[in-house]
Amino acid sequence: MKRRVWGTAAVVVAAVTGVVVFQGVQGDGGGKNGANAPLVTGPVRTTVHTAAVKGQGDRAEVPEHDTAAFSLVGLSWTKPSVQIPGTVQVRARNARTGAWGSWITLDTGGHGAAAEESRRGATEPAWVGPSDGVQARVDGRGTPLPAGMRLEMVDPGAGWAAAGTEPAAYAVTDEDPTSTPGDATSTPSDTATATDAPTDAPTTPAPSPSTPSASDPAPTDTATSAPSATPTASATATLPPAPVSNAPEPTIVTRAQWGADESMNDEAPDYGTEVKAVFVHHTVDANDYSCADSAAMVRAIRTYHIQSNGWKDIGYNFLVDKCGTIFEGRKGGVDRPVIGAHNPGFNTNTVGISVLGEYTSIDASDAAKAAVARLAAWKLGQYHYDPASKVDLTAGLDNGKFKLGQTASFYRISGHRDGYSTECPGDKLYASLPGIRILAAGPVSGLVLKPFGQAGVVGSTAYTKGPLTVNWAITSPAALVSRYEVLVDGKVAKTATPTATSASLTLAAGSHTVAVRAVHVSGRTAVTPDATVVADATVPSFTTNPSIALRTGTVDTAAVPVTLGWKATDSAALKEVRLTSPSAHTYGPTVYSAALTAKSGAATTWSMTAYDQAGNTAASSVAATPVVLQETSATRTGTWTTKSSSSYLGGKSYSSSSKNASLTWKFTGRSVAWVVSRASTSGQAYVYVDGTKTATVDLKSTTTKFRDALWTKTWTTSAAHTIKIVVVGTSGRPAVTTDALVYVK
Repeated sequence: MKRRVWGTAAVVVAAVTGVVVFQGVQGDGGGKNGANAPLVTGPVRTTVHTAAVKGQGDRAEVPEHDTAAFSLVGLSWTKPSVQIPGTVQVRARNARTGAWGSWITLDTGGHGAAAEESRRGATEPAWVGPSDGVQARVDGRGTPLPAGMRLEMVDPGAGWAAAGTEPAAYAVTDEDPTSTPGDATSTPSDTATATDAPTDAPTTPAPSPSTPSASDPAPTDTATSAPSATPTASATATLPPAPVSNAPEPTIVTRAQWGADESMNDEAPDYGTEVKAVFVHHTVDANDYSCADSAAMVRAIRTYHIQSNGWKDIGYNFLVDKCGTIFEGRKGGVDRPVIGAHNPGFNTNTVGISVLGEYTSIDASDAAKAAVARLAAWKLGQYHYDPASKVDLTAGLDNGKFKLGQTASFYRISGHRDGYSTECPGDKLYASLPGIRILAAGPVSGLVLKPFGQAGVVGSTAYTKGPLTVNWAITSPAALVSRYEVLVDGKVAKTATPTATSASLTLAAGSHTVAVRAVHVSGRTAVTPDATVVADATVPSFTTNPSIALRTGTVDTAAVPVTLGWKATDSAALKEVRLTSPSAHTYGPTVYSAALTAKSGAATTWSMTAYDQAGNTAASSVAATPVVLQETSATRTGTWTTKSSSSYLGGKSYSSSSKNASLTWKFTGRSVAWVVSRASTSGQAYVYVDGTKTATVDLKSTTTKFRDALWTKTWTTSAAHTIKIVVVGTSGRPAVTTDALVYVK
């Protein structure tokens, strides 16, 4: 027992011997009904119901009426050499909702009437989904209609066991299922005349199709089913060879897997000698189908081609749905040059691929086009033909566009319209054929390098410690890729599989060029532009280790203003320097200092880490303790007055207007700051460092300031120092108010 499951990611066939997963089958592309298709447990019996199309002259119709279940409908007539010059329109009643659908215009210009195998003329069929009612109208636009017109309504069936039992919903209740459909109401003739009208048609002119006459008898359904499930003997054809292709064979849903009832036709397939070209078609069906219904659509089309056109089998060699699923068409072996019935005059040594749907005003999906390209590359690759090249083909019959024996040049991948007078495969899909040729022939399209994902990038240069992950992307199907090659300095350093999107390798120290080359199954290559990658395993260095110095600013015991200084460099490219303690900050590669604060009397460690672009790191730190020396700890000379305020450090300060009054502090440290109070009447003071006059500091300020570190001095190392403040006695503003001395130890 086989089980066929349709899903949104893969198609699985399970048997007693194992499970085969069909890769690349995508979701239903937004169509109706997300449910899986019915299980196929064996051949599926399909049923054809016919309804006579009655009329007179150039007008005919089928009034609204109930029918047995069907999902595909078309119109056929007696003589395949005759075509309907006007329009054929049908509409169906939804079996689930009871609502009538919109009118659908059937394609009368397809290959049906002129195919070599045709026993009847026919329009292209239309998929309408499960229906139980039909209406039709035919307008010959002044030309008499052909004889023997009838609607062909195909029920694609459901799974049935090999023993022949069928689900009740699909039971055949009409006439002998083995009978051949006849022309129920028309007399045969090559062209329609007054005598070609249905024998029971009224003698007066036919009414408008939209207003059927009550005098017309209601159309009668005639059911025609597939023959018994027991196949009859068939001729044995000599199989031509199946060459190995230079492109991989795509996953193909076999006839058994989509439920072909092989008892419907027992004729042996015909073969050519090779495959010279591929013709792309569309089935002119609705586009809103669910991909879960694709197998049923294929069964219905095959039944229509056999029962309505009179062909030996489905006309196409392959069919593709909008989700990119490929279905085997005409029997005879997917890897053989089977002659189809898809392009009159050019069926031999060509392959017909039809995309389910109608693509005149909208394009086929990317998944469908990719599947066509993969299939064409494989079939042409069996005979080593370049899918982008051209070929001369000779018409095997007069098909209305080419005369018998006429030779014409075709692309190896062409549209149906290139060989026959038809709009197939629709304007949009036809316009996409150049892109399909590129997909099939190569090179790989859309190849780009993606970010390396390493530690850093500066401009167009990436940096790594040595290990490197190269990432890329393409727009071509992966199935058309033979392999990827990662190039380092122009040489292959790593190869990757067709489905890979990245590769890892290790670079030697230094600067390198890195690129990716994609090799198409045809052998054509595409290469990304070179990227520069520097392999750097050397850690950065602190050429100036972190240090702490006091800076000017307002002093609080919990926040003494300090400057953290450093300098880091790298042999390749420094990325940043991070302060990790006591707070977190990140600085650029050219920043060498930062204004911070520290708590007085507390030992603090400033920890820093330098990062280069490759991700190498180096750490360094400095420990320091800011100490506040109150003015009371200084040695005084001259007259100093104590001032009290909560605005002063410790609540007090010293003030003096006496010339040469002084305060002297001694400490051991590496940075010092004099803290003062300032106002518009503040005077000046001399600063002596270790006995040498170093600066004259003016305390005057337009605004009043407290705890202001006005003067600072820093040394490279910690040592014992003496700071002496001497009042200048500035004329008119002699007062100097000192609050403290702060140093770092």
